[in-house]
Amino acid sequence: MFASALLLLALFLATWWLACRWNNFSIVDVTWALAFAPVAFWHAFAGTGWLPRRLAVGTLVAAWSLRLGLHLWWRVAHHHPAEDPRYAVLRARWQGREARAFLGFFLAQGVLVWLLMLPVALLAAESRPAFHPLEWAGLALWLTGLAGEALADAQLTRFKRRPNAGLGVCDEGLWSWSRHPNYFFQSLLWWGLFLMALPSPLGWTSVVAPLAMLHFLLNVTGIPLTEKLSLERRGEAYRAYQRRTSPFLPRPPHRDP
Repeated sequence: MFASALLLLALFLATWWLACRWNNFSIVDVTWALAFAPVAFWHAFAGTGWLPRRLAVGTLVAAWSLRLGLHLWWRVAHHHPAEDPRYAVLRARWQGREARAFLGFFLAQGVLVWLLMLPVALLAAESRPAFHPLEWAGLALWLTGLAGEALADAQLTRFKRRPNAGLGVCDEGLWSWSRHPNYFFQSLLWWGLFLMALPSPLGWTSVVAPLAMLHFLLNVTGIPLTEKLSLERRGEAYRAYQRRTSPFLPRPPHRDP
C-alpha cells in the first residue's frame, strides 16, 4: 500500500501542476478515474495471493477505470478551456487562494483512491486457492454497477447531443428512476468489491471503501454541487424533476394524480 500511496501522490501532484498551467481544474476528474488502473495493476502483479484472484480483480478495476477515465477525458477535452461548473463554484469559494486550496483538494482525491483500493489490496494478498461464494456475489454486484454506470453515462451523452438539450432535463431511461443513476451504480462497484474482500482476513475493514465513496457522492462533490448547479441553470424544470424522481436510489418516478 505504501508504493501505491507514492504513485498516487505523484499522479495528483502532476495533475495539480497541469491544472494550474492550463487554468482548468476539471482535469482532476480524469486523473481520479484513471488512477485506479495503475494501482490495480500494481496490486495484481506485486501481490502475494492466489494469482487468478489477483489477475481477476486487477482486470475488473482497470477495465472500469479506463472506461470512466476515457469518458471523462472526452468530456473535459470537449469543453476545454471552459471549466466544469462544479469547479467554477469551488474556484469562486476559494478566490484568492485557489492554487493552495485546490492542491489540498487534489491530494484528498488521491487519498480517496487509496482508501477505495483497500479491498483490492486485501484480495491481492488472499492466498486461498479458490473463489468464495461471497466473491462471486461481489463480482455480480460489480458487473451490475459497471453496466449500469456505463448505460447511465451513454444515455446522458445521447441526451446532451440534442440541439435543445441545453436547458432541458434528462428524464429518460435510468434518469427517470434516479436523478443520479451514474453515482448510484458507481457506489455499487465498491459494495461489490467489499463483498469480494469480506472472506479475507480483516476483509471487514474494507467497508471504509464503499462508505468513503458514499460520503463523497452524497455529501461532497457529487450530488450537492450537481443539484445546486442544475437548479440555478434549469430552474422550475429541475424542481419538477426533483419532485417526481428519486435523488439516488432508483425507483419508479412519482406521478402527480
